[in-house]
Amino acid sequence: MNPRLTLASSVVGAVIVALDGTVLTVAQPSLQRDLGASFAQVQWTSTGYLIAVASLLVLTGRLGDRHGHHRLFGIGMLGFGAASAGIALAPGVGWVIGLRLVQGVFGALLQPATLGMLRAAFPPDRLRTPIAVRTAAIGVSAAVGPLLGGALVAGPGWRVVFLLNVVPALVLGSLALTVRPARTASPARLDMPGALLLALTLACLVHALVALPGWVWTASTAAVTGAAFVRHERRTASPLLPPGVIGSTAVGSALGMLVAASAALSGALFAGTFLLQDTLGLDPFRSALVSLPLAALMVAAAPTCAVLLRRVGARRTTAAAMTLLALGILVLSRTPSIALLCTAFALVGAGFGTVMVAATHVVVREAPVESAGVAGGLQQTAMNIGPVLGVAVATALLGTGDGPGLPLGALAALALAGAGLGRALPGRRDTAMNDHGDSKDRTRVPAQR
Repeated sequence: MNPRLTLASSVVGAVIVALDGTVLTVAQPSLQRDLGASFAQVQWTSTGYLIAVASLLVLTGRLGDRHGHHRLFGIGMLGFGAASAGIALAPGVGWVIGLRLVQGVFGALLQPATLGMLRAAFPPDRLRTPIAVRTAAIGVSAAVGPLLGGALVAGPGWRVVFLLNVVPALVLGSLALTVRPARTASPARLDMPGALLLALTLACLVHALVALPGWVWTASTAAVTGAAFVRHERRTASPLLPPGVIGSTAVGSALGMLVAASAALSGALFAGTFLLQDTLGLDPFRSALVSLPLAALMVAAAPTCAVLLRRVGARRTTAAAMTLLALGILVLSRTPSIALLCTAFALVGAGFGTVMVAATHVVVREAPVESAGVAGGLQQTAMNIGPVLGVAVATALLGTGDGPGLPLGALAALALAGAGLGRALPGRRDTAMNDHGDSKDRTRVPAQR
C-alpha cells in the first residue's frame, strides 16, 4: 500500500478506537437510564472491552507479522464497525456488554496493525513524523470526542454515537483487504501455549486492577500464569515475544515509560475531575473547558517531538517530557486558580504528548520489520495497562478521605520515577546521520552509560 495511504489508514484506525472510548464515557449515564442498567453493568461496558483488548494485543500483533498487517487491520476495522452498529441497535444492556467484548477482540486485531503497517511502510529514520501525526490525531480526538459525544447524546441520543465510526471502518477495512502484502518467506511457528498464558495473565491483571469482586483470586492467578509464561518463553524454540524485541533494553524501558506516563495521565484526569467539580465547584462543561489545554498541547507536542528526536535523541527528550508531566500534575494538585489550572493541564498535555511520540518511536524503530506487529502489540498493551493502573491508584488514595491532593502527588512521583527509565533510551549519537541523511543505526540496543 502507498505510504501516504498507509499513514492515513493508521491514523483513522487509531482515531476510531480513541473516539469510541471517549464517546462511550459521555454516553454511559444516558445508556444506563434508557436500558435500566445497574452501575455494575455499566462498568462492564468498559471493563469487558478492556479485558478483551488488553489480553489479545500481543497475539494479534504476532498474527499480523505472519499473515500481513493490512489483512489484520482490514478484518479488525470491519469487525469493529459491525460491532459498533450492533451496539447502536442493542435491545438491552446484556447485548451492549457482549458486543463490547466482541468489539474488544476486533480492536485488538486492528490496533497493533496501525503501528505494524507504519514500520513496514517507512524506513526507521523516517518513522518520527508518521508517529507524530498519529499521536496528534489521537490528541484531536481526545478534545473533540467529549464535545461531539455530548452534543449527540443531548440531541439524537446515545445510540447515534456508536454509528460515528461505522462508515469509515467499513470503507478502510474493505480497502485494506484488497492489498496483497508480501508474504514472510518462512514464518515462525505460532506459540499458542505462550499466547494463551499471556492472554490469561493480562486478562486477570486488568480484572484485578479495576478492583472488581474477586480481585485477590485474579491477581494470584495473574502471578502464577505470568511466571509460567516467562518459564515457557525461555524454553520454547519459537517464543511469542522474539528476543530481538523483548531482549532490547531500549524497548523495555520505552514500554515502562509508556505505562508510567499513561498511568500518571489517566489517574490525574480521574482525580482532577473530583478537584474541579467537588472541590472547586465547577460544572462538567466548565471543567471540560479548563482541561482543553491538555488536548491542545498534546497535539502541538507531537510534531515538536519529531524535531527533538532528530536533534537531541530519545533519551533527553523523554526525560524532560516525563519531568514536565510530573510538574503539571503537581501544579494541578496545588492551585485553586483557573489560570494556573489551565497551565497545569497544558504542561500535562505537552509532557504526555512528547513521551507518547518518543517512546512509541523507540519501540517501533528498534523492532525488526518481521516483529513489527509484536512491537505494536506491546506498545498498545502498555497504553491499556497504564490507564487502568493510574485510575486504580487514584481510586485507592481518594478513598483515604484526604482529597485529590494525595493521589495527584503520588501520580506525579510515578511520572518522575518513569523519567529515570529514559537513561536506557538512544541518545543523539546512537542514531547518527551520515552525509546523505540516512541513519547509520550503529547500535540496535544502546550501551548503558
